Amino acid sequence: GSEMCIRDSYETPSPIQAAIIPRILKGRDVIGQAQTGTGKTAAFALPLLSTIDLAKTKKPQVLVLTPTRELAIQVAEAFQKYAAKLEGFHVIPIYGGQDFRVQLRQLKHGVHVIVGTPGRVMDHMRRETIDLQSLSCVVLDEADVV
Repeated sequence: GSEMCIRDSYETPSPIQAAIIPRILKGRDVIGQAQTGTGKTAAFALPLLSTIDLAKTKKPQVLVLTPTRELAIQVAEAFQKYAAKLEGFHVIPIYGGQDFRVQLRQLKHGVHVIVGTPGRVMDHMRRETIDLQSLSCVVLDEADVV
């Protein structure tokens, strides 16, 4: 049934996952291209989660830039799901059209992963409300669209 498919998809990595995950774990820069539905988000999110130092709660360690707010929300939810067992893990989506103060509160609270649209991330950078000094990785998701 469908349960079997879900389990299979994590036991056997898709080609993009098999190609990218080992390289990300070695700290290499990668460019990956694959069809929709092949697990690209898991290909970068899963290995990056293993590199996060949960003790450094105040500063973001991974920044994912997405072209749309829908994708930012979707990718942030995927990180949340994959990190379900990581105690104290925080990810936030930041995008235009959402209240700036809500984002500020979340950023002050401490966050490990930021998933955002370039415009709003640059807004925070200009206002110095986002600290990117502890970043170990930047992901350009759907870079061909940007």
